[in-house]
Amino acid sequence: MKPLVQKYGGTSVATVERIQAVAERIAAARSLGHPTVVVVSAMGDTTDDLLALARQIAPAPPARELDMLLTAGERISMALLSIALQHIGYPAISFTGSQSGIITDERHSDAKILDVRGDRIRAELGAGRIVIVAGFQGVSARREVTTLGRGGSDTTAVALAATLGAERCEIYTDVDGVYSADPRVVPHAAKIDRIEYDEMLELASYGARVLHPRSVDVARRFRVPLHVRSSFTQDPGTVIQAMERIESEFVRGIACDMEVATLTVTGLTAQPAATSQVLGALGDAGIRTLLVVQTPAGTGADLACLLQSSDLARALDAVRPVAATLGAGVRTETDVAVVSVVGHAVHSHPGTAARILDALVAAGVHIELISSSAISLTCVVPRREASRAQALLHERLGLDRTPASAG
Repeated sequence: MKPLVQKYGGTSVATVERIQAVAERIAAARSLGHPTVVVVSAMGDTTDDLLALARQIAPAPPARELDMLLTAGERISMALLSIALQHIGYPAISFTGSQSGIITDERHSDAKILDVRGDRIRAELGAGRIVIVAGFQGVSARREVTTLGRGGSDTTAVALAATLGAERCEIYTDVDGVYSADPRVVPHAAKIDRIEYDEMLELASYGARVLHPRSVDVARRFRVPLHVRSSFTQDPGTVIQAMERIESEFVRGIACDMEVATLTVTGLTAQPAATSQVLGALGDAGIRTLLVVQTPAGTGADLACLLQSSDLARALDAVRPVAATLGAGVRTETDVAVVSVVGHAVHSHPGTAARILDALVAAGVHIELISSSAISLTCVVPRREASRAQALLHERLGLDRTPASAG
């Protein structure tokens, strides 16, 4: 039987009682015969608490030492969960990321996984043990402890599932699946039963917080079926996998991200390398651009980049020297949000994109930037308008009335 990989987030293991409940759920899966690997996050707010302690000592702690500190949170979770399983009669063993053979690049705080060896995990599974792995962490080729950044435990779980040839990767969290919109903002949002990788990747990239985009991308590339479920109920959740279809007219969901900002380089020269120099500076600083829009070159072009708010200060430090050499200006906007409509119908079904824009304009929502992909239409709007725009589009596109399933 193929292995099963489960991942439990911080809320799922926040207390001793919850760890014991998770152990019972894992034991039930193991009793069905699945060789089982479990990835855990730190308990509750442990990571934030450790970060706060470090910042009491130094406003900008050294990245290496911060990684050493933050990985302690997952080590606590993994050991306690292994103890809980052994207490109820199930042989288990806990491993750190480095013991699991998760090899990363050298970047601290946002390392990328280069390889997963997993020899010790395979050996312990062969011996009949449940393997508990600390998420969010790995080790570089120089044996430095690294962390994977935001969503790192999800990425750990999917990478292990791909390496081990797992039947599926179950992501347990405090919500019971992926919804057509944020149910806290849109009360009539429907739970999506099944969704394909590309659609989930777009939703995750533009604000759906259930899964991190990096984990979805790894699952897509290695065809690992994902199953998002609540750790507090037996609800079947949402399945993310490859799905065969001839054509689709579905709008699957609406994502909204309030934690974004725009950085615009103004008056770029017609010099061909100008744009690549700006984007290269952001890339060298390890900053991911969510959206890039450039106006036509005339007397000077503007290059607008949408970023996570948390990256804005570093982005400014990276871009200002480049802009100065190009004779360009730099401005930022922090009071913005991104609203993205995702689904093949956005472009395959005539008129859908026009309906989206017409609805926003008619409601008086100012659209600052627009971008599109094969399966999404993304608008940057004032932050104060984002919740209203999300609810309006959800209703206008029929998601309030149509079950959000694959059909």
